[in-house]
Amino acid sequence: MACHFGRQRAPFAGILFRSAFSEIAVVSSISVMVPATTANIGPGFDCLGAALSLYNQFRFTLAPGEPGSLKITGSGLGQVSLGTDNLLYRAFKHLFDYLGKPCPAIALEVVVNVPLARGLGSSATAIVGGLVGANELAGQPLSQSEVMELAIALEGHPDNVVPALLGGCRLAASNHEGTWEICEIPWHGEIIPVVAIPDFELSTATARQVLPTHYSRADAIFNAAHLGLLLQALAAGNTDWLRAALQDKIHQPYRKSLIQGYDAVEVAAIAAGAYGLVISGAGPTLLALSPTGQAAAVAGAMEQAWLALGVHPQVKVLALDTQGIRIGA
Repeated sequence: MACHFGRQRAPFAGILFRSAFSEIAVVSSISVMVPATTANIGPGFDCLGAALSLYNQFRFTLAPGEPGSLKITGSGLGQVSLGTDNLLYRAFKHLFDYLGKPCPAIALEVVVNVPLARGLGSSATAIVGGLVGANELAGQPLSQSEVMELAIALEGHPDNVVPALLGGCRLAASNHEGTWEICEIPWHGEIIPVVAIPDFELSTATARQVLPTHYSRADAIFNAAHLGLLLQALAAGNTDWLRAALQDKIHQPYRKSLIQGYDAVEVAAIAAGAYGLVISGAGPTLLALSPTGQAAAVAGAMEQAWLALGVHPQVKVLALDTQGIRIGA
């Protein structure tokens, strides 16, 4: 895996970030900041995700040496591959392979805050960061849409990489040409994401293994209806709709058993005022959506529920990130 994700640090000193793809320049060093994401949000399995105000930062510098050589420095190196199997580097190299150009020698510096294997899009930050860093150093030969298509192909589905790249809450659907249509979903300002990140990991592969290979017509209809309601609830801030809409029958009933204390944390969050609680991505992080005034209470209740079971979580009251990647010199 590309990175180990430790405690939050400040952005690289002296970097002024700009919006992605706003100008074209060939440079020798570039920095990319990528937000964490929460995918699915209940019934939006593999098609809905949102960017959150928690970030990984990557600096790419052209270095002397043989093409394809690599040096990695930064935080959390105890769990980071320092070789070419590093996911951040693989994504970086993939763009040069796609262009038919040799991958240059590169020095990578990482400052990482998104926990690994916790359902907050850690792999998406590496994929998006690597592709964007390569595109910048190559002089931006690819458009934003082309970079996005490469990211989706590398990740395998769009729900994390699209909001990581673009920011906001995004719904992705394939079109007749086999590419993607991306719809930005309005997110009401009074709906606050609260995440509780436990001190245990859950791999996406394990979380997918527990899912059935077939679903009933009733379950498919249930999820279609609740996804439609969720999109309207997020936009309008309708609390009754939101409480109903977070239900799901495609993945959460099967993954709950892999997350110790799920039911206790859900009960505590709702009792403290949350509209509902869902699994963030493949888990084990749990996401509560809360009114602004109850967010701190919801965070405290989730933490205490897990602590009572011997689980020591990090709990964060976050915000929707609306910008996506930031690029700096």
